[in-house]
Amino acid sequence: MSELLELGLAEAARLVRARKVSPVELVEASLARIRAHDGVLRSFITVFEEQAMQVARAAELLSGAGHELGPLQGIPLALKDNVAVRGSRTTAGSKILADWVPEADATVTTRLRQAGAIFIGKTNMHEFAWGGTSANPHYGAVRNPWDPARFPAGSSGGSAVAVAARFCFGAIGTDTGGSIRLPSAINGIVGLRPTYGRVSNHGVVPLAWSMDTVGPMTRTVEDCALMFGAIAGFDPKDAGSAQRACDDYLQDLGGGCRGLRIGIVPGYFFEHLQAPVHDAVKEALAGFVDLGAELVDIDIRNIHGNISAQLTIESAEPSTYHQRNLRERPEDYGDDVRTLLEVGELLLATQYLQAQRYRALLRAEFLEAFKRVDVFVCPSLPFVATRIGETRVEIEPGQEEDMLSAIMQFTGVASLTGLPSLNVPCGFDPDGLPIGMQIIGRPFAEATLLRVGHAFQQATHFHKRAPVLR
Repeated sequence: MSELLELGLAEAARLVRARKVSPVELVEASLARIRAHDGVLRSFITVFEEQAMQVARAAELLSGAGHELGPLQGIPLALKDNVAVRGSRTTAGSKILADWVPEADATVTTRLRQAGAIFIGKTNMHEFAWGGTSANPHYGAVRNPWDPARFPAGSSGGSAVAVAARFCFGAIGTDTGGSIRLPSAINGIVGLRPTYGRVSNHGVVPLAWSMDTVGPMTRTVEDCALMFGAIAGFDPKDAGSAQRACDDYLQDLGGGCRGLRIGIVPGYFFEHLQAPVHDAVKEALAGFVDLGAELVDIDIRNIHGNISAQLTIESAEPSTYHQRNLRERPEDYGDDVRTLLEVGELLLATQYLQAQRYRALLRAEFLEAFKRVDVFVCPSLPFVATRIGETRVEIEPGQEEDMLSAIMQFTGVASLTGLPSLNVPCGFDPDGLPIGMQIIGRPFAEATLLRVGHAFQQATHFHKRAPVLR
């Protein structure tokens, strides 16, 4: 049964449709692996053992009767615990919502159901998605499957660990300042932050309304394209949803990189990095050149202000959402999240508005740059997984700095500009810890990102390595 979990999502889906693999077998294998190893990794808050088996048996009966249930038919997936599931508690990793049972599904939940997916459980996360470590004080610290003494990043740490550890074939995460891409990079998987508005946020507990996105987390780019195609599209229930037709994200997946123009920002993309990260991403760029791509230096004059602007917006907006509970139930928040929410209340309206003005300026600079390049490539974060409990990180030798700001050095670019960004595994450090790179594209150009990422994976083997669980 464990061999089934080494299948990719797309491959498993093909085998289910061909009736060579049973949904029951897939769910049983997932549940057995969770029972064996998640006591250490803490990637799930809730596991749907009975419910998942019931759905799997029903899917097997329907498949046997010749019914096609959708592109994800019979595939065990996980949902981050800030995504509503009808009739099942959705905590957002918090004590505040510990007993909340939604009466309706989030739109992304509905769309995955319609595609035939089977939900295996709800994943652990940084409380209310406001943080980058997934060290949850209420449900336990999520641990990295490559080294359980190290953090998995966040806030979608549980989703990333569940995918990397082969507990499921894919998972849903949410990304505001990097919460899909960061844990995807740290755990050696693929994660897509879509264009803002491409996937509905309806039914998702918010962090910062103007930057929140929902996206897929998988082991391969092909799997990501399949899962993304099931959730993308306009939703009238979400005021920020884009009324724009979706592409066929699988159609051009094998198109390659010949003639691709890759943008590099000198003085930023390869500055202030741990050496293994620098070397891995540089080697990946050389690989793209071998595949027929061209590297183009691009000057983004105002890129250096992005961390400050992101932290300003990502502090003010959550504090607005949590204002009442912060006053009435402050003791029910974890210390780190409560502190961040209190800091957000101290920001001036002028600071928030200046950050939004900067955001518009940065987006305009990137849109102008896309006249000269097709994508940008940079590291996903400047360091590899640190030990659990550490709040500071050493990037330059002998110089420690705050982890929260350091972790957003590169992911904030796409978050502020609303651009799509794909994390793809691109190497390992000498201790065997994963390294990821970001591929950033034009608005609604997810198909291009997926094509580029797939070409890289066809030429490399980083995505095929798996953590050894003990």
